[in-house]
Amino acid sequence: QVQLVESGGGLVQAGGSLRLSCVASGSIFSITALGWYRQAPGKQRELVATITRGGSTNYANSVKGRFFISRNNAKTTVYLQMNSLKPEDTAVYYCNAENWGGTNYWGQGTQVTVSS
Repeated sequence: QVQLVESGGGLVQAGGSLRLSCVASGSIFSITALGWYRQAPGKQRELVATITRGGSTNYANSVKGRFFISRNNAKTTVYLQMNSLKPEDTAVYYCNAENWGGTNYWGQGTQVTVSS
């Protein structure tokens, strides 16, 4: 089992920045990738960014060049630096961990609201 706890959401004006953090605990040795997803009202949950155990990153086209995913050396915390935020980035952001068996774990979500 993997537990994930997010923090760092909030209200920001368009053009501003926020940094989300997610701390993983439990069977962290089994994690093969960490990532961030988001879900806006009335929309499906979508991938924002992921980082593999080896350090490879992947971003949604809508956030490339504005958002940056990183992690600490112990690979227990993943961050999402969000710059040049837009109102369309408003959503609940969820931390995700995938283990070597393909099981996905989710955090409770943190609200990000970008005002115009």
